[in-house]
Amino acid sequence: MTSDRNLHFIQEPKLAFGNGQAVVSPKDGLFLFGPVESRENFGSIRIGVVGTGSGIAYFRAWIESIQGFIPGANSDSPQHRPFPGFAAVFGVNFPRVPVAELVVDDALIDSALFIEERHQAIYRTVDVFSDPIRRYMEQEEVAVDIWFVLVPERVHEHGRPKSVIPKELRLKSDSLMNRKLAKNLLNQGGLFDADDDAAIPYYYEVNFHNQIKSRLLEGNRRAVIQLVRETTIAPHAFLNAKNEPLRKPQDPATIAWNLCTTTYFKAGLRPWRLKDVRPGVCYIGLVFKQVETAKDENAACCGAQMFLDSGDGLVFRGAVGPWRTARKGEYHLQRDSAEKLIRMVIDGYYKNHGCYPKELFLHGKTYFNDDEWAGFRAAVPEETNLVGVRISDARDFKLFRFGSHPIIRGTAFCRTERSGYLWTRGYIPYLKTYPGRETPNPLRIDVVRGEAPLLQVMQDIMGLTKLNFNACIYGDGLPVTLRFADSVGEILTAGPASEHQPPLPFKHYI
Repeated sequence: MTSDRNLHFIQEPKLAFGNGQAVVSPKDGLFLFGPVESRENFGSIRIGVVGTGSGIAYFRAWIESIQGFIPGANSDSPQHRPFPGFAAVFGVNFPRVPVAELVVDDALIDSALFIEERHQAIYRTVDVFSDPIRRYMEQEEVAVDIWFVLVPERVHEHGRPKSVIPKELRLKSDSLMNRKLAKNLLNQGGLFDADDDAAIPYYYEVNFHNQIKSRLLEGNRRAVIQLVRETTIAPHAFLNAKNEPLRKPQDPATIAWNLCTTTYFKAGLRPWRLKDVRPGVCYIGLVFKQVETAKDENAACCGAQMFLDSGDGLVFRGAVGPWRTARKGEYHLQRDSAEKLIRMVIDGYYKNHGCYPKELFLHGKTYFNDDEWAGFRAAVPEETNLVGVRISDARDFKLFRFGSHPIIRGTAFCRTERSGYLWTRGYIPYLKTYPGRETPNPLRIDVVRGEAPLLQVMQDIMGLTKLNFNACIYGDGLPVTLRFADSVGEILTAGPASEHQPPLPFKHYI
């Protein structure tokens, strides 16, 4: 039984859009007022596209469709707004003809994708799509803001770690290298350059999505890419035996909202920001991912996602070390590594602002032990209030409402002054619906280190659930500091570790 005194309601954070206007819904804000950051003389976004001939044809048709009005799936629902057209929403043009169209050969894809040895197969398949992009960046003068990589369905199906190639399609490899030998070469080095070269595919994750993003971040020229399945933009071109689409993606208007929003963001323009923010506040989400190719089974890569009050984000790569603990899914840094990681973040903040943050919130999925917290504290100047917050999905506590609707998004229950539950998922009065199926579970919020009012921490987290620029949705279930932690970690560890990689904007990882 709970007391009403422990229950609170956090108002839905408002978002700022064009001309200083503010509403709670991203779609309505963009529809009515346009993006918060626009460049009148920007002209059009410079896009490049790489894919098969048929894939590029599908993409051209999709480009044509987003030039104008696309009706919503349900005209009576605020959740399914029609898409009025790219230029009408964002104030810049989405070019009908991309700056670069790079066609890859279907036969070349198949000769790589269906190699029986999967490390070599995925590495060579990534080559098919990434090599043309690299050649363009090295040889051409016209820059591309964002590259669309059009993924054929067979690449999506067979480009994942556990995919199995049918026997009749399998191709023998022309290399004698294997995973065990490659791992030894990684740890000890080889006698011949040819052996080292043959081992390279084994240093990358067997995942087309993660590997191509990781490899296009290598070197001095880094590409911002957006992977798009052909079946997403042309579902009716792929039919089964019953003459039905192979898959049913979201409705065309929702796809347009989501893809166009992330395009605008990845092109370097901000669709919206939080209206009411406390100046000088910085949020950091900690990222950990086990390194599969390391000799030490406890080796993991650590990283930090820094988000400012504006919604801008940077990803910092830390050291690889024995961070994994005996408890499943729990990682902890040693003191010196913790200090180095957060010092990079602090220095990055100072470089952009000319001062240190007033408050710095560390968001993690586990508690911070004494050793790593001492390292974090050593990296932060005395004038900065450092607070450690543990955020986890809670299934041990539920609240129910009378009537047919579940608990309202924004409901908070404070168990103590430092611990409570926050419902970032739930019934949304603005949308007149609950975008879910099961009884919504809350987030467990614990202020585990430092001092900060619990309700203020919860209010900040609610705001951070509205900064997912990878989609145009009302609100996310997780704050952006943790929403992409796993995917960022996967890209950081999808290839050989590099301690010299500079901090990169968040747009490279989503």
